[in-house]
Amino acid sequence: MSNHLKDQTSPYLLQHAENPVDWYPWGAQAFEKARTEDKPVFLSIGYSTCHWCHVMAHESFEDDEIAGILNRSFVPVKVDKEERPDIDSIYMQVCQAFTGSGGWPTTVFLTAQQEPFFAGMYFPPRNRYGSVGLKELLLAIEDKWRNDRASLLRPAKPLIAALRREAVSAVPAAEEDLPQRALAWFRQHYDAPYGGFGGAPKFPAPHNLLFLLQYHQKQGDREALQMAETTLLQMYRGGLFDHIGYGFCRYSTDRYFLVPHFEKMLYDNAMLILAYCKACEVTRKPLYIAVVPMPFWAWGP
Repeated sequence: MSNHLKDQTSPYLLQHAENPVDWYPWGAQAFEKARTEDKPVFLSIGYSTCHWCHVMAHESFEDDEIAGILNRSFVPVKVDKEERPDIDSIYMQVCQAFTGSGGWPTTVFLTAQQEPFFAGMYFPPRNRYGSVGLKELLLAIEDKWRNDRASLLRPAKPLIAALRREAVSAVPAAEEDLPQRALAWFRQHYDAPYGGFGGAPKFPAPHNLLFLLQYHQKQGDREALQMAETTLLQMYRGGLFDHIGYGFCRYSTDRYFLVPHFEKMLYDNAMLILAYCKACEVTRKPLYIAVVPMPFWAWGP
């Protein structure tokens, strides 16, 4: 039996379309249902290659008892962080404010007005090893919502006020020497033998490589080009690049770009396409452009 995700295009949402949880995609329909039925929203944010997202889905969202509680007392909403980075960004700040850290799956409880009052990440299906279980958490919030809503919602007001202040704070003007200071940082942290910056884990950070390539174009700085080229080549030669299925994994677990963390992020690969195309434009080396089309051929539309 399909839920409200069955007509979505996101791979992550479609993975949950047959859950017994009556998921809704983010939108007016879900929040109107929460308002008219006077229920809190259970928001779950993840992405299709997230290991712990799949663990929580299998343990909890395929569990009939937990699905029954969610369907009875909440409006469950699923968000693909790759499809809606705007929503993910907001509620990741909320998760970090509540827990001191962040990650996926992100689990947030909201009012119908989209005001968060509790957040966390992965929850086991039931209490174990000193960790609260999702079942017990849902039952506790269900009880508080019915019998002591004021205390349940009290943490929301100062948090929302703080996030709003941060959102409207003035952005300082960029300093004129900022590009030179950025280049100095890259020089200081550059891993000359193996490319990239800093130690393990190493992320592709294509925006940094684009900066270095553009800096070379504008300033003629050969060191900026060398740092970008070495990094692009090492990422392609090692295990970070999937030489069979194509596309780049999220990060390397070592400093050599050899052992990848086995998940591919759409937004990383989109930015890496720009970086490799820019490298081809700057150097006229055909290798860089040869890296680019294959992820599209392999992954399809």
